[in-house]
Amino acid sequence: MKVVDLMEAVWQKPMEGWIQFQKNRENIRSISGMTVFTGVTEAQKCHLTASILYPMDSSCLLVTYDELQANRLLDDMKFFLPDNPVLFPAREMMLYHAAAHSREVTSQRLSVLERLAAGEKLLVVTSVDALLQPNLPLSVFKNSILELTEGDEVSLSYLTEKAVYLGYERVLSIEGPGQFSLRGSIFDIFPLSQAKPFRIDFFDEFIDSIRSFDPTSQRSDERHETIRISPARDLIVTPKELEKGKVRIEKSYRQLLQKIKNDPAFDVQKLQNRSQELLERLDQKILDDQMVHYFPYFHDKPGSLLDYAGSDSILILDEPVRIKEHSKQMMADFIEYFRDLLLKGEVLPEQAGLLSSYDSILAEVNQYKGMALLSLPRSNLGFEPKAVQPVSARTIPSYHGKWELLAEDLRYWKERSYFILLLSGSKLRLEGLADVLLEYGLAVQIGAGSKGEIFPGQIIALPGSLSKGFEYTEGRFVLVSDQEIYGTQRRKTPAKKKGRKLDPFTDLKTGDLVVHENHGIGRYLGIKKLSAGGQERDYLLIRYSGSDKLYIPTDQMDLIQPYIGGEDKTLRLSKLGGSEWQKTKSRVRESVKKLAFDLIKLYAAREAATGYAFSKDSPWQRQFEDSFFYEETPDQLQSLLEIKQDMESGKVMDRLLCGDVGYGKTEVAIRAAFKAVMDGKQVAVLAPTTILAQQHYHTFVSRFGDFPFTIQVLSRFRTQKEQKEILKELKAGNVDVLIGTHRLLSKDVKFRDLGLLVVDEEQRFGVGHKETIKQMKKNVDVLTLTATPIPRTLHMSLTGIRDISVIETPPEDRYPVQTFVVEYNDSMVRDAIIREVQRGGQVYFVYNQVRLMEKMAERLRQLVPEIRIAVGHGQMGESNLERVMVSFYDHEYDLLLCSTIIENGLDIPSVNTLIVYDSDRFGLSQLYQLRGRVGRSNRVAYAYLTYRQDKILNETAEKRLRAIKEFTEFGSGFKIAMRDLEIRGSGNLLGAEQHGQMVTVGYDMYARLLAESVRELKGEEPVKSAETVVDIKIDAFIDKEYIPHESHRLQMYKRIAAIEDLNGKHDVEDELIDRFGEIPESTQNLIDVSYIRALAGQLGFTDIIHRGREVKMKLKSNQSLAPRSLMILLNENQKVLRLVAANLPVMLLHVKEGTGTEALTAIASILEKTNDLQQSCMQV
Repeated sequence: MKVVDLMEAVWQKPMEGWIQFQKNRENIRSISGMTVFTGVTEAQKCHLTASILYPMDSSCLLVTYDELQANRLLDDMKFFLPDNPVLFPAREMMLYHAAAHSREVTSQRLSVLERLAAGEKLLVVTSVDALLQPNLPLSVFKNSILELTEGDEVSLSYLTEKAVYLGYERVLSIEGPGQFSLRGSIFDIFPLSQAKPFRIDFFDEFIDSIRSFDPTSQRSDERHETIRISPARDLIVTPKELEKGKVRIEKSYRQLLQKIKNDPAFDVQKLQNRSQELLERLDQKILDDQMVHYFPYFHDKPGSLLDYAGSDSILILDEPVRIKEHSKQMMADFIEYFRDLLLKGEVLPEQAGLLSSYDSILAEVNQYKGMALLSLPRSNLGFEPKAVQPVSARTIPSYHGKWELLAEDLRYWKERSYFILLLSGSKLRLEGLADVLLEYGLAVQIGAGSKGEIFPGQIIALPGSLSKGFEYTEGRFVLVSDQEIYGTQRRKTPAKKKGRKLDPFTDLKTGDLVVHENHGIGRYLGIKKLSAGGQERDYLLIRYSGSDKLYIPTDQMDLIQPYIGGEDKTLRLSKLGGSEWQKTKSRVRESVKKLAFDLIKLYAAREAATGYAFSKDSPWQRQFEDSFFYEETPDQLQSLLEIKQDMESGKVMDRLLCGDVGYGKTEVAIRAAFKAVMDGKQVAVLAPTTILAQQHYHTFVSRFGDFPFTIQVLSRFRTQKEQKEILKELKAGNVDVLIGTHRLLSKDVKFRDLGLLVVDEEQRFGVGHKETIKQMKKNVDVLTLTATPIPRTLHMSLTGIRDISVIETPPEDRYPVQTFVVEYNDSMVRDAIIREVQRGGQVYFVYNQVRLMEKMAERLRQLVPEIRIAVGHGQMGESNLERVMVSFYDHEYDLLLCSTIIENGLDIPSVNTLIVYDSDRFGLSQLYQLRGRVGRSNRVAYAYLTYRQDKILNETAEKRLRAIKEFTEFGSGFKIAMRDLEIRGSGNLLGAEQHGQMVTVGYDMYARLLAESVRELKGEEPVKSAETVVDIKIDAFIDKEYIPHESHRLQMYKRIAAIEDLNGKHDVEDELIDRFGEIPESTQNLIDVSYIRALAGQLGFTDIIHRGREVKMKLKSNQSLAPRSLMILLNENQKVLRLVAANLPVMLLHVKEGTGTEALTAIASILEKTNDLQQSCMQV
């Protein structure tokens, strides 16, 4: 039974006997005015709301006092009404001009507005902050929505203009919401309110089809008859409104300048510069997300969320007194902030209208149907209630796994004929919960039964999670949540997001380095069309050392890969001809062969060695795992299964666990540690720094809290006396888990019975320490954790010789990091720091010039003298740095001015603001990792990627800044960032020497050589096919008219060159038709040639040459084809095919005089017949 079905059968059933509630319910749903419920507990607010709203026949606004509470209410409301609740978040009111900022909040807001405007019945949970911010007038929003249906007549030029007006960004290929692209007669668009983008295919000026598609593969899937395209920005304006707004802004600037020109308190020059910049942008019709701050100049009366919900909607106020107090404080803070910006020339007076007054909302409250929820009776609500209903309710105590106390209370409620509901958190816990309570003589029914009925005195267990339970004493109804039962609320982790397939050819640009299988490293100079013998073909032009150039046919693109191997400035281009490149490849091949040999030898030794076979999971293990705060991701469960299988097998485990910070590696390691201590074994957890050791210590202590095991930490911050006592207890076997830095590897550290070693980031330990770890691996189970991802191809290459588990599921993404690309400004930086510190948080300020670090520290101390600033960088000595980091972790400082050392996996939940100075000096992968260091708590986090406006940027820095802007707004460039990180991860996994070899030949070539070496050493047959030359006089290329953009053409040339069989050929054809329309003859010829080349190569043909009426098909050897299949082939096709005796066999195929296209068909047909005969002969 669905949870929504339970609303009527379960959640409302106990309320039926509560007469006064039923009366109020009818009044709230039908008569305007506010009913006030007092004495309501937190989760009970959501139950009451759901009981009153269900079934939903109108929209509802649930307004609370801040964003944090809004998210809490949203989580609980999703339990009772899973299909209806949505969050309407507050827009960030940063009035400084930003070059770009992340769009998650904009997407969420506009998606809600679109659904409400379309008439959907939603429960919108929001804060008063969001309620008071302006939206597009409802009439403007509704009129701007474009509805498209198959068969509609609409011009592509109109559609493009409309998309731009609605705020969509034109791109080559869609990567995220808010983008559109146009290719010939195909129009792609990703509306903000949709989970997938849409592909609209035109025939002349009529819509032929509408299909959704996957932005990763770019392939379409489901067909749709109609779609709606709504605004992609908070502010959209018609040309008339744009002109009106521009005139108003210009007038406002003139009036303000006239008024303040002699006032020293104002920054007149800044105001003049800002006005000029803004007016220039308006002249160029640039309406980015920043223009929403000028909303009052373009629209006289903004639309409120209440307008969108409709006059028939229900308004619910959560703690109205707190809402009123918060709105008053918010308005006071905004006025103070605004006044400061006005003096600095950053804003105009009319922008003060960006916030509405809460009093204006209160004045209209009683015009709506609704209710207010209060935990305590309060006066001064700001409105006159039509009724007040006290609720007789109690909160539920926390049992924290103490089953006898829970059983005692359950008996009490059962004896008094309560309706009793228990929440297990997850479905996996349901039976375990029922089994435990049965031991106390309490029968528990799982689910509400087939009829969905519940009865007084019956105990029912359901899957699901709530922040708190509650008890209605009057209604005799009690709900005990997983929070009370287990001590933790099970937070659901979202379904795994499909990872993007990394295709570097998509991003290959003129000037990039490439690697050719036979000729080495060169520089790509673009696609060139050449004619030979009357036929046109495209070639890739590659420049090598000196003035050497090479034209490579596009059907040989499988021999080329973009060079990926880090930014090695010493890298030299290869020289065409000679043996230099072949020598380099041979040297790398020998190196990887040795690596593969060593790994296989180690693996075999471990397989042969006898280790300790751990017991199967105990009931305590299940109880321990059930107490985890989050629901496990599939990757976590799979990794844990692999680790447990290793531990129980009796072999010595040596497993690598990969996953970014926050992906749940530590929890997996903790469960492995618990399994070890349950068998009486000791566990060592080795961390590279003191602060990481402290983090692990706090996490282990918290998780092991309810179990009788001793956890200790050994580091330089323990006194000598404490260390001595810990070592004594360790030797005696009284310490179960010891966590520490390399101090654990000292000779005086003696375990009584070590069973598991967990190593965090092994690559960060010194050579000597690594050698000690290597020795320990011989007879102790080892689990190594790393936060740097490794490429899937490398993972596959190492299968069977290195045990690797990977956690790719991203962390819960409920609070996206609000990212701004913004000109550095002391006032903006001060505001950002003060706001974070005032809410109890901390700040990372990343400044990567170590020699000027103290100067910047002094500048910050003068800018924000009221906060505590620490300085940390990699050149200050290990002990000093650790001392600073631990002090910052312990919240002794508010701001850490640091270099990129924070990339290395620090996890401090209280740090929720990141400021990066000179962000144009950083690579995307660095910024991606830096941004990942904030936003790890239940608060909104902020990242300010700053640049200096007056700084002269070189070409590389300008490219970086442009890439950062695109990455911030749309996630563009994510693939490059991940690729760079994966290469770094490969180096960490394989060591410095192998990383050097990787740089020499590029990652893709290195991975291929490694895979070949592994296969060879394992005795597997190398996968080889003949290099086949296909010479058919025919035009075979991708026309610019068909695919205009070079990056798309390159990508498709690569896909065509990689065709291996008939399925692959059809797949490429389907993709081309899907993405670019009907395939022109020259492109179809190219596909057919590639297919023939692949099939001929697999069959052992080296040359396919077409001249006139004859095709010469030369075989590699006499053994290429089975004699039986060759004989049948010649007999069945004797009119057109014959065998010519020579040193190497040659088949001559007679074809009709005509176009090369007919020859292609004949050649493909004879090759397919040959392949079928070969397959049948092999089966015999």
